[in-house]
Amino acid sequence: MNKALVSNIKTRFIAKFQVNPVMIFSPGRINIIGEHTDYNDGFVFPAAVNKGIVAALEKSHAAISTAYAVDKEEFIEFSINDLKPHPQGSWQNYILGVVAEIQNSNKSIGNFNIAFGGDIPGGAGMSSSAALENSVVFGLNEIFNLGLSKEEMILISQKAEHNYVGVKCGIMDQYASMFGTKNNALLLDCRTIKSKPFEINFKDHELLLINTNVKHSLSDSAYNDRRSVCESIASMLHVKALRDATEYDLETIKESITPENYQKALYVIKENNRVIKASKAIKAGDLETLGKLMYASHEGLQNQYKVSCEELDFIF
Repeated sequence: MNKALVSNIKTRFIAKFQVNPVMIFSPGRINIIGEHTDYNDGFVFPAAVNKGIVAALEKSHAAISTAYAVDKEEFIEFSINDLKPHPQGSWQNYILGVVAEIQNSNKSIGNFNIAFGGDIPGGAGMSSSAALENSVVFGLNEIFNLGLSKEEMILISQKAEHNYVGVKCGIMDQYASMFGTKNNALLLDCRTIKSKPFEINFKDHELLLINTNVKHSLSDSAYNDRRSVCESIASMLHVKALRDATEYDLETIKESITPENYQKALYVIKENNRVIKASKAIKAGDLETLGKLMYASHEGLQNQYKVSCEELDFIF
């Protein structure tokens, strides 16, 4: 955790709102393998990192609530009794959405103030949005004594993204941020929302996290369209999700779908199997197999699921 960041957010909050806040740190995440499998009820392999979102929150006696994005020097004022998505909003809708979904869960909150900032590169694929959502719901749970469990909080964060941001995300990002543990990756079953920790100790080797500096936005991409394709093919196969399908199953409907959609579904089925193999490789200390699986994962993302970019392809 960045102590200078914590100090800055706290100082800026006190300067604006004249009261000591509750401080929350919510980490970002990486994902070793298992991309786009979470919304297919599959397996993923994320880990929390030491970069994230720091939020300062406290109750307000004013008639409105105020959110302050310190890094952007932007404010939003809103009434908790008249919530709706911000028409030009970005970070605003993550906060408004969490408040709305808390209320939809039959929990009552009052007005509050929040200031936040982070050290996750924006749009870098490390889930700064989920970290922000989690910091808001966790902080509001603290100051209003809502009694929410961590499991309930991540579902509120996910619904906020679905309903206020417009991205039909899976649960991996929120889960990894809320449940991540030091020096461990989590083999997460996205159907049961249960995980198993795997210690990351590669001895003479280390994982490197490289920033391509290419920015992405889930809501600007074809994320929802790809999810819709997966759900449509699962329906054609008469299974709940692609997690339940095999390559043989997919072959039975190959002539009924486009070649592009066939490749997308094939990628998901293969990627889900790669996650399980990767967990076994890590447990066995077999880094050669793990590396081959990670390369195969990227190849699938590039050529089958079509979600890579030239800069990332160059790195691989």
